[in-house]
Amino acid sequence: MRRATAFLTYALLPAEFVLVVCLVAGVRIPPVVLLVSEVAVTLLFLAHGLAFLRLRRRGLTAREALHALVPEPALRLVRHELRLMASLGRWTVRRPDLGGPGATAFPHARDQAALMYGFAFVCVVETVGMSYLLAAWPVVHAVVLVLDVYTVLFVLGLHAASATRPHLLTGDALRVRQAAHVDVTIPLERIAAVRQESLFSHEKKDGELDLAVGSQTSLTLELSEAVHAPRLLGAPRPVRVVRLHADDARALHRALHRALRDARACHDAPHDALRGRPEGSLTPGRTGPSPVPDPPASA
Repeated sequence: MRRATAFLTYALLPAEFVLVVCLVAGVRIPPVVLLVSEVAVTLLFLAHGLAFLRLRRRGLTAREALHALVPEPALRLVRHELRLMASLGRWTVRRPDLGGPGATAFPHARDQAALMYGFAFVCVVETVGMSYLLAAWPVVHAVVLVLDVYTVLFVLGLHAASATRPHLLTGDALRVRQAAHVDVTIPLERIAAVRQESLFSHEKKDGELDLAVGSQTSLTLELSEAVHAPRLLGAPRPVRVVRLHADDARALHRALHRALRDARACHDAPHDALRGRPEGSLTPGRTGPSPVPDPPASA
């Protein structure tokens, strides 16, 4: 059943899209073709509904049944669009996603604001211009107007997602985010080194994640073990180097150093106690209680 519905989906939806484009362009479509296409699409939705109910009767949850019927890339695209619109609502009412108690937020959207507002303004001008040029073709005008308005909302949503989804630092992890498509949690125990460095050019390399804002990153994290940072459509991407930006990079740098020092001190305390040493005593080969020194004052 699932294979049949999948085959029908991949066959009928592109054909339906072609028919819509032909109708908008003014091409005359025989009524029989339109009737057959609409009946086929209706039957496709009914088949998907029956397959969903059958999976639910087998004990699957609604989420599991949906994942079984809909391809993962399509679900991820839909979730991405929903996050953008939700972020636009959060941005409007000034309610950013701060993660909850114990998390420290580090915003990162300030340096891209002017660019995104400029891009949105250009899209608005393009919307007005196309509305004037297509006024004589009502159907085409309506379709293009919907697309243009959604484009403006999409651009504003991208900035809103970055503004309402800051980086979050907790006692055991750093959560780095960008817009609505990147949300990666990095355990502190996997961070081997932290550097504050401003970079304006980033070559795409395997195993590296660059979260540039305004083409700039200000912090570089080197990891002792790779973390999973999936791409927009879900393709796997293990990374061991993460570059990111923050509005106050120095504050994030200092806070990250303190969190690493505290996390490793807590990790070493049980081992010191087992060896019969007082808590916080030095281990051989160390020059201090933590392998992560405080950042220099000039950083």
